[in-house]
Amino acid sequence: MTKPRIDYKANALRRRNRFAYTVGVLGIIFITFFYYFYQVFFTPNVETKGRPTYVLVRRGQTAKAVLDSIDRTGAIVDKLSLHFVARLMKYDELVKPGRYEIKDGYTNRQLISDLRAGRQSPLKLTFQNIRLRQDLAQKLSTAIDARPHQFDSLLSSPTYTKSLGFDTTSIIGMFIPNTYELYWNSSADNLMQRMKKEYEKFWTPARDAKRKKLGLTREQVSTLASIVEAEQQQHADERPRVAGVYLNRLKRDMKLQADPTVVYANGDFGIKRVLNVHLQKDSPYNTYKYAGLPPGPINLPSIASIDAVLNPEEHDYLYFCAKEDFSGYHAFATNEAGHLVNARRYQAALSRAGIMK
Repeated sequence: MTKPRIDYKANALRRRNRFAYTVGVLGIIFITFFYYFYQVFFTPNVETKGRPTYVLVRRGQTAKAVLDSIDRTGAIVDKLSLHFVARLMKYDELVKPGRYEIKDGYTNRQLISDLRAGRQSPLKLTFQNIRLRQDLAQKLSTAIDARPHQFDSLLSSPTYTKSLGFDTTSIIGMFIPNTYELYWNSSADNLMQRMKKEYEKFWTPARDAKRKKLGLTREQVSTLASIVEAEQQQHADERPRVAGVYLNRLKRDMKLQADPTVVYANGDFGIKRVLNVHLQKDSPYNTYKYAGLPPGPINLPSIASIDAVLNPEEHDYLYFCAKEDFSGYHAFATNEAGHLVNARRYQAALSRAGIMK
């Protein structure tokens, strides 16, 4: 029998073709994988449409819970790819609490890198229109991951406030109204300590020298400044004159007779006109009943009001009342007789305008 003839050239060609095909397929797979890998890691996957977008990561939160929160912002174009990258970058092993900005144009890698590294976006805390401890506790709790009762507990603790150099009535004066940058995952105690540092920074040697010259403690300056603030909310330029009136009264051991303290003592901030019934309130904050300064601030005085007390206008005025032109400014007097004249003018202006006050 004749053996079949083997076509070695054909076999070699087929092997080369199969190899080339295999290499081609593998190449396509590799290119496809590389392209997908590049896309999910390095192509922008965040579209915020111009709106500031943040995610809050709480203590103990899982990676899945964080990613779900990010999904709900509506800023992620391809949610699946974000979750895929988070797994590859082992985000579940490095979940760090904080407030993070989901930045427009961010890639998945950039976003997960920020989360893993704890690169938070600081927020700004501004104080204003604070009267009561509870108001302050509520305001502080909106800035960080803490509840109002946590702050209220610290602010009302004699031991804790003493550790900061205050008591429970004067502690509100530690918070100097300004804009502060802080991180959302700060604890209540950390924020309190930060405010103590800011308070010490505010009281420069120059300010301390001025209040010592007036014979006042820092706490007394804040308390008097809170009264000045309440008396003149519209025109800061008049506050040094108002401060001068109260300082003159203190020097003469006269009762301050400041209406805002009576409003505070009664706990009714809707009072428009202080009446005799309000003056009967037995409270250390009632400066018609008790001489000297009240035990603590009746609001968070602005820096302008604090500086008005430290830089008072020097004069002999002991009285003031609203001007009859309703400008928001006051008419000042050196004696009670002159004050009564000013008061009658104002009351007459109210009557002419048909205003019941």
